[in-house]
Amino acid sequence: MTEYKMFEGCVIGNRIPFIEAASRKVFDKIGIKTSQAPFSCCPDPTGMKSFDNDVWLAIGARNLCLAEAEGKDIISLCNGCTNTLRGVKHQLKHDSLKKDKINSELAKIGKEFKSSVDIKHFVDVFKDEVGVDRIKGAITKQLSGLKVAVHPGCHYMRPAEWMESDDPMKPTTLKKLVEVSGATVVDYEEEILCCGSAVTNAYEEHGFANLKIKMDAIKKSGADVIVVNCPACYQQFDTRQRDLGKKFETEYGIPVLYLTELYALAMGFSPDELGLKFHRTRLSGILEKLNI
Repeated sequence: MTEYKMFEGCVIGNRIPFIEAASRKVFDKIGIKTSQAPFSCCPDPTGMKSFDNDVWLAIGARNLCLAEAEGKDIISLCNGCTNTLRGVKHQLKHDSLKKDKINSELAKIGKEFKSSVDIKHFVDVFKDEVGVDRIKGAITKQLSGLKVAVHPGCHYMRPAEWMESDDPMKPTTLKKLVEVSGATVVDYEEEILCCGSAVTNAYEEHGFANLKIKMDAIKKSGADVIVVNCPACYQQFDTRQRDLGKKFETEYGIPVLYLTELYALAMGFSPDELGLKFHRTRLSGILEKLNI
């Protein structure tokens, strides 16, 4: 199996490290090999890029240089990190003048961006390189009876010109991967709507409006749990539900799992091993339903 340089991203490592722990357990089970590199922030695809595109390109290109130096592709646990690093590569590949400018800056620290590595979202590695048969082979407990609403997230699919991951209007990849666990995917009307995370940080009222539309649709679907593959989306759903419920006097209480946490449960890891107690929206109801 190919060895990748692991790009955890800032949010997972600093705020929700239990997701990294679950991901590493799953990677070990299905044979994904990773190693470390001294990566910095990707940087954020919705923050620094809008203020100074050249700085965004330079920081992103430096990260790519670290992987290039070892001849390893990157595997990312984060939609935003994947989007930034692919976006940097795409822009520099198609703009030779910009590439020369960024390389003149990188030369000051002895680096040169060559565009020789790929950046892969872990979901795409599961789908395209590991395959459902190997994942099924590692599963020891089918999560039958669990109803799941999926949220792949905006940055996983858009812009399609460099993400090239799934149909942004009719995504199917996350659904198919969830079904491997034995869980049942439930459809809901607002699956492709943004969760509102980035907006919430600047304009809470508007971000909450997005989140309410999402949560109302998920609640109507009868889902037991929401499965995501993005740390920003995870935090929006997990930490904002209580505030949303208070604001609109509505009880939601729908737990959130990263895809790798869902797999880890299906592979026999215990809630304590996965740190599920650190989730803000409690999972006790679905754990009881699954006899875990």
